[in-house]
Amino acid sequence: MTITLITGANKGIGFETAKQLIELGHTVYIGARDVERGETAAAALGARFVQLDVTDDASVTAALATVEAAEGRLDVLVHNAGILADGVVDGPAALRAFDTNAVGIVRVTEAALPLLRKSANPTVVTVSSSMGSFWAVTNPERPEFNIPLTLYAASKSAATMLTVQYAKSQPGIKFNAVEPGTTATDMTAAYGFGRPAVESARTVVRLATLDEHGPTGTLQDEHGQLRW
Repeated sequence: MTITLITGANKGIGFETAKQLIELGHTVYIGARDVERGETAAAALGARFVQLDVTDDASVTAALATVEAAEGRLDVLVHNAGILADGVVDGPAALRAFDTNAVGIVRVTEAALPLLRKSANPTVVTVSSSMGSFWAVTNPERPEFNIPLTLYAASKSAATMLTVQYAKSQPGIKFNAVEPGTTATDMTAAYGFGRPAVESARTVVRLATLDEHGPTGTLQDEHGQLRW
């Protein structure tokens, strides 16, 4: 039985990733800040719920302690929690964006490492974005070129770099980042575009189910590895 934890999984790409992994036989823990929404999502999927706010150290520690007590290990960690941060650009907004989209990855990864090391095939997937790719945002032929999301792009660049650095420092664990594609979620609702989350979740699931010979330290979309 593969034990999986997904942050921010009560809706959107995280929810659909959980659904697809459960269908593949994973035992999935849904992490969510809001207890009621998280429990509702878990019940709908047949998943397990842990209260998990990636911006709160105590919440993260408690969530991983719950997984450890119940399972003794963690096989797959999916960093899905994130915010768009598309409002005013100032210091407090920047701190919030980076705390959720980048520092949250550090908090959860560090708390999860002891459990991941107990897995026979430990895997970490970060839902990042090609908005954080210097290659993509400076390429006029790419859609990212014309999207001015300063804090989101910068924090996702940090998220991808964390993926690469963890892959280097933790050679026994696979770390990969995902560009899931433009997706219609609550986060992008104001823009009125994007494909269904079920489609974007497939790339997350592909990287979450790599065998022991799979790649590490990459940023990938549905077509394969991306430059960044």
